[in-house]
Amino acid sequence: HGQAGTRENYDSLSDLGHRQARAIGEDLARQGIRFERVIAGGLSRQQATAREAMSAFRDATGESTPAIETEPLWNEFDLASVYEGMAPHLSAADPEFKRQYDAMHEAIAASRGAHGAPIHRRWNDCDRAVVTAWVEGRYPFDGETWSAFHARIHEAFSLLTAEMLEEGNVAIFTSATPIGICAAGTFDLHDVRALQFAAVMHNAAITTFRVRANEVRLFSYNLIAHLSDPSMKTFR
Repeated sequence: HGQAGTRENYDSLSDLGHRQARAIGEDLARQGIRFERVIAGGLSRQQATAREAMSAFRDATGESTPAIETEPLWNEFDLASVYEGMAPHLSAADPEFKRQYDAMHEAIAASRGAHGAPIHRRWNDCDRAVVTAWVEGRYPFDGETWSAFHARIHEAFSLLTAEMLEEGNVAIFTSATPIGICAAGTFDLHDVRALQFAAVMHNAAITTFRVRANEVRLFSYNLIAHLSDPSMKTFR
């Protein structure tokens, strides 16, 4: 999906995110790619990216596009929920984490919702700490676990590839970690190394998988040639 909103309203697209999404549709139109299905996760930022991209595609080609199907299996994990579950434990166990966590909230307040503020555009040590604790299952957690999330994405990908037409294209609008999990899986990497794939994803990047006779291959990854202006290239 395109660049998301601020930490206080992350499940949305920034103005830049909307422009990035349109650049996807324009690029697909230039390439002459047509789709039999268009699928988006149920999150607002995924849905908005799909709408903008398909609108730009129609504007560029004058052709219709398939109706956008909503499939919540493609949702990103809930970072806010992970913070809620992990941060209290980490704060109690690690004074340095507590200091950084408090400083992060002070920076969020000081930003006054400005989209360009660094606190909204960078993964920081607190983000990495809470996600690592969640992935490792270090503390009790009432939300979706890493293993459950991982299994959900594999279910989504398996269902899709089982339904693939002999010839044809399906567009999926999802998020970095689901893409990382799918990419890692093509190399039989079914563990936390998927996070290393996700960590390098640009906003509004295009990744291609090729399905043939139930074999799935990663054909291209994290392509951003359609984001030719350096100001369009973002990670968060």
